[in-house]
Amino acid sequence: MQEDFRLIVDLVLVLAVAAGGGLLAALCRQPVLLGYLLGGMVVGPAGLGLIKELVQVETLAQFGVAFLLFALGVEFSFAELKKVQAIALGGGGLQIALTILVTVLVCGVAGAWEILPAKGVFLGSILSLSSTAVVLKCLMERNETASSHGQVMLGILVVQDLALGLMLAVLPALDQPPQLIGIAVVTALLRIGLFAAGAVAAGIWLIPPLLRLLARTESKELFLLGVVALCLGIALLTEHLGLSIEMGAFVAGLMISEVEYADQTLTYVEPLRDIFATLFFAAIGMLIDPVFLWQNLELILGLVALVFVGKFAIVMPLVMLFRYPLKTALIAGLGLAQIGEFSFVLASEGRSLGLVSRPVYLLILGTTAVTLVLTPFVLRLVPKLLELPWLRKFIEGQDLPLEISANTPQQNHVVVCGYGQVGKNLVRLLQERDRPVVVIDQSESRIQQVREAGVPYVYGNAASLHVLEKAGVERAKSLAIALPDPMSSRLCLKRALELSPDLDVVVRATKDKDIELLYQLGAREVVQPEFEASLELASHLLAQIGLAPISIQQEMQQIRNHHYLELRPERTAAQVSRELQQATQDLNSRWYALPAGSPLTGMTLEEADLRYLTGVSLMAIKRANGQEVDYPNAKTMLEKGDRLLLVGEAEELAALEELAQSEATVPEANAACHWLMVAADSPAIGQTLGDLDIRRRFGIQVQAIRRDGKFLRFPDGNMALRAGDRLLLCGGYLAMTQLQKLLAVTSSPLSSVPVVKAIEAEALREYLPLDSWRE
Repeated sequence: MQEDFRLIVDLVLVLAVAAGGGLLAALCRQPVLLGYLLGGMVVGPAGLGLIKELVQVETLAQFGVAFLLFALGVEFSFAELKKVQAIALGGGGLQIALTILVTVLVCGVAGAWEILPAKGVFLGSILSLSSTAVVLKCLMERNETASSHGQVMLGILVVQDLALGLMLAVLPALDQPPQLIGIAVVTALLRIGLFAAGAVAAGIWLIPPLLRLLARTESKELFLLGVVALCLGIALLTEHLGLSIEMGAFVAGLMISEVEYADQTLTYVEPLRDIFATLFFAAIGMLIDPVFLWQNLELILGLVALVFVGKFAIVMPLVMLFRYPLKTALIAGLGLAQIGEFSFVLASEGRSLGLVSRPVYLLILGTTAVTLVLTPFVLRLVPKLLELPWLRKFIEGQDLPLEISANTPQQNHVVVCGYGQVGKNLVRLLQERDRPVVVIDQSESRIQQVREAGVPYVYGNAASLHVLEKAGVERAKSLAIALPDPMSSRLCLKRALELSPDLDVVVRATKDKDIELLYQLGAREVVQPEFEASLELASHLLAQIGLAPISIQQEMQQIRNHHYLELRPERTAAQVSRELQQATQDLNSRWYALPAGSPLTGMTLEEADLRYLTGVSLMAIKRANGQEVDYPNAKTMLEKGDRLLLVGEAEELAALEELAQSEATVPEANAACHWLMVAADSPAIGQTLGDLDIRRRFGIQVQAIRRDGKFLRFPDGNMALRAGDRLLLCGGYLAMTQLQKLLAVTSSPLSSVPVVKAIEAEALREYLPLDSWRE
């Protein structure tokens, strides 16, 4: 009884330090997983030694892995696995084989041939496994499980998890003669085959009626109890068959995934999964010996570097081999470069079988733990890495469309990015009204569906400028972005508006916190599925109680016009600011201080029209008094001392800087936009815009005039110029230098070029009377 009480104390202690560590990590804006690991280190045997029943805690922690993989199986169904079956089965299998082969060769080069193949294959098996738990948690936190790189990583991880059973079966025979290893492999494959056949049969004939029977009781407790018993029962069955508990839990999830109660099952199991997964990560932390890590720090850091570089060098080319874009391959390679938590299981088995000594075992644990800790940081840094100018240019140069249909329209069509359920419905509705449409998708299975439907398509990454150009976005009527990945949606929106600033773009938001960001990036309309569902339900209910349809429609439209603000949860300014900073990490963003005396000072964002003139998006403003304005609207005024959070390409940010400093800026190759001030001695003073006829003579359009603090957009021809007027002019670069002489503005950087000076002189003599000419 005393031991049972001790176990309860240990569990409470582990959960408490995990919660404390997670809270500390969250406050420091770090992954909570890091807090769980640190909490385990603090109370573990190598830390304060507060945990007495370590074995029992580890046993309970194994439930965390089981529930984590069970939930993954429910979400990652056979239908999802089929989408990436080539890279999952082929790429995952090749990755495991190549990792083991490279490890064996390295052991041989290091002079360890006498211990091969046992230790080489054993170490290679440990290194070949990546962390399903860590990668899945990171993808879920970033809402990227449905993205292209998320699907690739999860597909490979699933194959690795399935291979664990084969590894555990073969492991005891590694120190035996080669012929016994072959027998062990064949036996393990037979067991897996028989288990798979039984799982398929149970998934068809046993599981569905059992869940229906539990659901008819209308008891949440009974349904949860039955699902947990099913999960753990199948997991124990696989353990009895010589496979692994983890493999059984995952297969149990796959069996339920095809049943109509899959969503309900996932909802009930998620709390259990989160609690026991926390125990698992804390238990990993308990195995880490900080003193041993410190004493062998150089060796462990060297091993960590070798693991990251080696696995990245294996995974990235394999993903590209299966015709995935370079960007997807880079993210997958970096995301799978760690050693997984199941390697602890293999290492423990190898230790008990005498395949490794205690020091080597501790090195494996330390290296694995460090790679697990570093993985969330690596995945967080990936967006910034991809924005490095040299790498971005290389990626964009490689990110070409893989295939373009022959009948792709190029004028007044609608481009639909993403051919999931939302994209399919959009295409069908547009085709029913005989509207030309082009689909962009980078999934081979979805492109095959598009081919079979006879819809024009571009096979490639929708966030690529090359792909968008091939789809004719700059000549399209509208663009619909229905991508599952928030980062891809933002990049697609930004780059589409670079090609066509006035394009009508509607975007699907996966989370409510993305709504304002997408509007700020230039979306004409943002649709959030959960909010739209609530509006439809409300419309039906309001109609049933007698409200007029026109009133209901007006009220719902008002909610949409206010970006669902009436329905969105209240968030503090600090939360909004933190979400904004996290979101802009995926984009090329920087803070820019508005120069003193800038012509933009005192203008509203509507007047300045920064996105149209330079292509940048203004996400936030920090005032001189410390106030921060997140997601400023069109009526927000720029003030002296403002610091602007800008999102844009390097050329766009440079253009904004020049515009803010009243220097010539070139947003396009053949056009310039320039704020020019009419000098007191200008020959144009007193003349109307109609008399000057600037557009016909110079090919330059007067976009606006700023006079006495007022902003006048597109002034008419009857307005006479005054000294001190600031004109916003857009037109050809050469013509701009000619007009500068007329307005007596000599700050042009081109005025020092002799050839340009000669052209200016000839042009001005033609347009102005001789007596008004001034050198």
